[in-house]
Amino acid sequence: MDDIDCKILAELQKDGRLTVTELSEHIGLSVSSCQRRLRALEQAKVISGYRAIIDPAAVGLNFAAIVFATLRHMTTQDVASFEDALQNIPEITCAERLFGDPDYMLHVVTQDLSTFQTLYDRSLLALPCLLRLTSTIVMKSICRDRSLPL
Repeated sequence: MDDIDCKILAELQKDGRLTVTELSEHIGLSVSSCQRRLRALEQAKVISGYRAIIDPAAVGLNFAAIVFATLRHMTTQDVASFEDALQNIPEITCAERLFGDPDYMLHVVTQDLSTFQTLYDRSLLALPCLLRLTSTIVMKSICRDRSLPL
């Protein structure tokens, strides 16, 4: 990766819908060279995909919580079972494995507190290998979907 690749990535983080022609104009590169570099970044999985960033409140997801999960045992099988189960809960928008205690931090969005409680009782408490869950309500999102500092 060189400075031109970083410029390509920075521009795409600002607007992932840029055409190759627009992108090449923004970074001062020929269209064919820009397209070749873009394809190489995608093939190397530096760019893992493109998506729309949606305001949760605009689609009725007005409640956010962070849930901390601690597993009973940190065996390879328990970790795999727990992480596989997380994939089946779409309300979890981000799941991160942590060093120390707790073991995981889960970002959850739902319509409201009542919906969160139902999700917590039916899905989160049913996660395999679970020792403990603790949660906190998000008061306000300050930074969300921030671009990487390239």
